[in-house]
Amino acid sequence: MIKSELVARLAQANPHLYQRDVERIVATIFDEISAALSRGDRVELRGFGAFSVKSRPARVGRNPRTGQPVHVAEKFVPFFKTGKELRDRLNNGDGGTDADGAENDQD
Repeated sequence: MIKSELVARLAQANPHLYQRDVERIVATIFDEISAALSRGDRVELRGFGAFSVKSRPARVGRNPRTGQPVHVAEKFVPFFKTGKELRDRLNNGDGGTDADGAENDQD
């Protein structure tokens, strides 16, 4: 699912909201998560998961073409750890939807 599909699905599920308002809400949420990660903060969404930033230390790599050593600088990468509820839903198949967005009734 891409951002525009998420906006469309949320707008469809909430007909009392204008699509432009839903777009603004989704953009604000993503902007706030990005800003928090930029500050080095952790963002936790209970039942869904937690976003954090991990540091990868500087190292000496190799140029694959020439084999020459290359210095690779330290960098920070986003990291996502799924929450227990999300992991359980994925592994047990509870309440999932198929590719068409139809609800799966798995017993």
